[in-house]
Amino acid sequence: MEEKVERRDVVIALGGGVIGDLVGFAAAILRRGVRFIQIPTSLLAQVDSSVGGKTGINAPQGKNLIGAFHQPSLVLADIDVLNTLTPRDFLAGYGEVVKYGLLGNAVFFNWLELTGPALARGDTAARIEAVQVSCQMKADIVVRDETERGDRALLNLGHTFCHALEAAAGYSDRLLHGEGVAIGCALAFETSARLGLCAQEAPSRIRAHLKTMGMKTDISDINGEIPNALALLELMGQDKKVISGKLNFIMARDIGQAFVTSDVPTEVILSVLQDSTGSGAAQ
Repeated sequence: MEEKVERRDVVIALGGGVIGDLVGFAAAILRRGVRFIQIPTSLLAQVDSSVGGKTGINAPQGKNLIGAFHQPSLVLADIDVLNTLTPRDFLAGYGEVVKYGLLGNAVFFNWLELTGPALARGDTAARIEAVQVSCQMKADIVVRDETERGDRALLNLGHTFCHALEAAAGYSDRLLHGEGVAIGCALAFETSARLGLCAQEAPSRIRAHLKTMGMKTDISDINGEIPNALALLELMGQDKKVISGKLNFIMARDIGQAFVTSDVPTEVILSVLQDSTGSGAAQ
């Protein structure tokens, strides 16, 4: 307002996911909405947060609980910028890339198993392919369901676990968002397997690929102390995806076959959390 930004002006978000969300949210509420452009500089922002129009900021009670749907006028993803990322930041973004294969594109996940290491080393063609496929998948889902009344919820695969872990880690660099997504995806498939929805081979295969890439796969991989399983379950209950008091989960029948359900017994979630923390027993 001090800069006298007008409704016809364009605000540019140049940065990672936090910058994109913050600028997008500010643009959404300034003069009831001004245009903005996303120029994402991290892999995670290029494949996920810059696309789809979700803008949000964290609250003490949970992640992205304050926000708006506000579509950018343009998203410009420059692959060369990814060369400036640390290996850890790049791999955190890769957690979201893997998610797309797991939720609805088994062929893409097969490709990532073969190409992931080259992609991490800097193969430009592989990076372009990964970003294009991820953005196209997200855009196709958002076109069908912009405000998350149905299919868009599939994009939350792994995120219910992830958001609880991020809160437990104090939204610090102990756990980057994409690292939490990777752990969350592994836990979602582990839960699916225990419910008999998919074969145990699926979560094993996912963990194997993530480990090959040098990524975290379990809660015990997070540095420092994490609350016990019951406390994590309580944090999951604060998630914005709670509907009528029931927590929605994204489960899977196989790699590439995710679906939304609220029919997940608490005791199964608790046992998965306990095993992933390395406790293996009720806490």
